[in-house]
Amino acid sequence: MEKLKLSIIKRLYFAKAQSIAELSAAVGKSVPNITSSINQLIDSDLVIQNGLAPSTGGRRAASFALNAKALPFILSVAIDQFYSSAVILDFANRPQTKILTEQILLQNEDAFVKICSLIAKTLQQVDQASVFVIGITLPGFVDGFEGLNNSFDKSSPFYKIRENIEKEFGIRTEVENDSTAIAIAEHNFGKGVDARDVLVVNLNWGVGLGMIIDNDLYRGHSGYAGEFSHIPLSDQAKLCSCGKKGCLEVEASLVAARDFANDMLKVGEESVLQATYSQQGYITGDELLAAANAGDQLAIKAVRRIGYMLGKGIATLIHIINPEKIIISGRGAKAKRVLLPEIQSALHEFAIPRLSKNTRLEFSDTANVQLLGGGCVAVANLDKLILKAINRIIN
Repeated sequence: MEKLKLSIIKRLYFAKAQSIAELSAAVGKSVPNITSSINQLIDSDLVIQNGLAPSTGGRRAASFALNAKALPFILSVAIDQFYSSAVILDFANRPQTKILTEQILLQNEDAFVKICSLIAKTLQQVDQASVFVIGITLPGFVDGFEGLNNSFDKSSPFYKIRENIEKEFGIRTEVENDSTAIAIAEHNFGKGVDARDVLVVNLNWGVGLGMIIDNDLYRGHSGYAGEFSHIPLSDQAKLCSCGKKGCLEVEASLVAARDFANDMLKVGEESVLQATYSQQGYITGDELLAAANAGDQLAIKAVRRIGYMLGKGIATLIHIINPEKIIISGRGAKAKRVLLPEIQSALHEFAIPRLSKNTRLEFSDTANVQLLGGGCVAVANLDKLILKAINRIIN
């Protein structure tokens, strides 16, 4: 019965509100068993009646939802190559604290210590006992089942990241690849809620990919499917971060756009970014995106370059997967107005119309999507530990 309650809590988190019949179909348990568990969860104040479900032709059934006020909190940590953010969420994905963001270079020796400091600052904003799990999302070959990041040397604290964070804070921790987590978030709460087969491109400093196939996350044989960055489509001889040449990432990432803009500014290209470049000696990716959206010609040119290559990569995905929808998410989704025409131009040039015409391309507008993904990862891995946390709060 306890396992069934967990399944119901997870279903209501992702589906928001469900009738007894819908829960029965989703969880695969009989209506009497679902009814009994729902009544117990209502008695515990963890579930509340949420009006009536949509009519299916007969009497409208009661609908049930989580009572987020009675459930413990989730601490979500979003890590990328240059910045890390943290926030505490409730079971309705509502922030309970300010989002704290710090510039932390992931490859620096002090990165793990700084991320622990960021987590500690976030926990200081609430009663730590109310936080039952930490959901961490970060780039790399992340093995969420074992809690490892295989992109790091075994001597790095990021290699056994789950174990090391749990030792540091004494809180259950779940870890996942950033692009995978973003795909889960978009499929359940963003632009992908209406699609069974959706590919989510995480356009950030690299170019990640999360794949939802027939409503399930696709990981591949060894768990690392979706290395979109490293499809060999580039003609440049520039070495990729993976050590290979020709990877899509060297021409289709925000780092590629930023580096191009910095090179142009260095030789005196006119731009509103010149003042920032003269003061700092460089511009950041966020500064580039802001300038592109404001109409700066150099910034637009830099972003357009990566848009065309990104479209070339997306054409490849369409040919292989034939998805219902492709979503551009992550930091780069902010540049939709500049990117979309270039991506569409590349799709017209490289994609077979019979396939591409049935694939919808959309840009995400989901706020803080990687932090939302961290919450999703935490809830997706619920087990009996949450019941202990819930019972501690109730009693």
